Amino acid sequence: MPNARTTEPDALDAALAACAGGDPDAFAPVYDALSPSVFGAALAVLRDRDHAAEVTQEVMVEVWQTAARFDATRGSARTWAVTLTRRRAIDRVRSEQSRRARDQKDLDASTVGAERDVVAEEVERGLDRSAVRDCLDTLTETQRDAVVRAYYGDLTYREVAEGLGAALPTVKSRIRDGLIRLRDCLGVNRG
Repeated sequence: MPNARTTEPDALDAALAACAGGDPDAFAPVYDALSPSVFGAALAVLRDRDHAAEVTQEVMVEVWQTAARFDATRGSARTWAVTLTRRRAIDRVRSEQSRRARDQKDLDASTVGAERDVVAEEVERGLDRSAVRDCLDTLTETQRDAVVRAYYGDLTYREVAEGLGAALPTVKSRIRDGLIRLRDCLGVNRG
């Protein structure tokens, strides 16, 4: 059997012909000779190593299964394999684009079809704000001050501690205890 690891196209063509004849031992040198070119062609189209590796595997299986279709008079084995690769990679890009378009269409349809009751939402937000204000009034003054500075003032624990002139662990405890009391007051379940 010819050695397809050489750079001789004729040796590779002969090894591919042996594959077509059903010789499983002939495929290893064909794989070694063609897979780098196949992977490179797939990567050039897909620009993703994982997808390119998958396409390379698919193409090399196709090369093994369809080796009898190879016609050396129409081009080299490498050209044939790279052509198969480009076709399969382009199909994968088109398939991915179609999937994304379908997903976007489904998402658009689900959000457009959902009617919103703007008045009810505004009332709920107002009630939520009122409930939070009422629950904030149940906190101690130090807890309320720390929680308000942290969450409404958008400050870090360290910044709250510096602003209050208190130790960082003390401020963390005040905020934690205040949030626990708020959770209980608002009836929020931990889940």
